[in-house]
Amino acid sequence: MSTETVTVHRLAPAVAARLLGLVLCAIAVLILASTVAIAVIDLHTVFLLVPVGITLVVLAANWWAWRQKGWVVRFTPEGYRVQWVRGVGTASGRWKDVEDAVTTTIADAPVVVLRLRDGRTTTIPVEVLATDREDFVRDLQQHLRRGQGHRPL
Repeated sequence: MSTETVTVHRLAPAVAARLLGLVLCAIAVLILASTVAIAVIDLHTVFLLVPVGITLVVLAANWWAWRQKGWVVRFTPEGYRVQWVRGVGTASGRWKDVEDAVTTTIADAPVVVLRLRDGRTTTIPVEVLATDREDFVRDLQQHLRRGQGHRPL
């Protein structure tokens, strides 16, 4: 890999499916509410096309958002950035500010914790990544070594 490598670790398919399930449930509630409103107000059934149109727009917007912003962790030569994770701590940082990286378990879930020199931390749950756990840690170690100016032996 060259020093200009940017690595992106995307959201695991199981997590993405859960999020899509929430979106579909919200859409179902919208269609149900529209159907009940049409029945109570005695509107023409053509008005059901409005929630159907909204459904298509919401699904297209979700597809575009996950395609463009569906990554969880991004490693660049300068640093890292984490998104879509609650309780991450410090969401971005420079490799030169990272003191060390450790693997541990929090709430029975394996995580990688980046400890920064100023005492802050970044917690990355590896189960939400579509990448193999060991591959993720190796990639993190390579970026961390390069970012701190260390060369491989």
